[in-house]
Amino acid sequence: MTLSAFRPLADRMMEPLVAGAKRVGLTPDTVSVLALFAAIASAVSFYAAGDVRILYLVGAVFVFFNGVLDLVDGGLARELGTDSPAGDLLDHVLDRYADLIIITGLAAGVEEYALGLAAVTGVLMTSYLGTQAQAVGLDRVYGGMLGRADRLALTGVVTGVAAFVGTTVAGLTIVGWLLVVFAVVGHITALQRFYYAMRTLD
Repeated sequence: MTLSAFRPLADRMMEPLVAGAKRVGLTPDTVSVLALFAAIASAVSFYAAGDVRILYLVGAVFVFFNGVLDLVDGGLARELGTDSPAGDLLDHVLDRYADLIIITGLAAGVEEYALGLAAVTGVLMTSYLGTQAQAVGLDRVYGGMLGRADRLALTGVVTGVAAFVGTTVAGLTIVGWLLVVFAVVGHITALQRFYYAMRTLD
């Protein structure tokens, strides 16, 4: 079970923010771009946290903003009646760049580049299998062990803890182990989505 199961509840919680964004004249595309900037800010914080650990907490806050804005852009598009395939494409492209940027910042901060590469491939394959199912005529697949909402939540919690805990286990910090989780569970999630799509197509 993933946090995506609570998406309807999260959308309702975002309604005041959606209303506020509408009042100030923001467009869904602008909100999507702001979410990307939040991801960039988190990655910079995570990279710098290798020397100043409290910056992990700053990065965690920016990850939270990225997740919130990612919910607001879709809600705003529906509220304005401007949701479209082009907007959906932009949102997904920027989300993938945000994923890459955040994980790169995490890996660079702890100098675990091989783990970072493994984590990135797991995340990208998870997202790819989710949308590829739609490309072959199925609904978009959000299930599996570790969806995007789960990754953002884990990143926020773990980096928040890492701001105060510098303990290493088997040579890896808590952030290093987060990358291990993304690498292993990310690929498992991708395989879960692949299995679901293949079973549905049979």
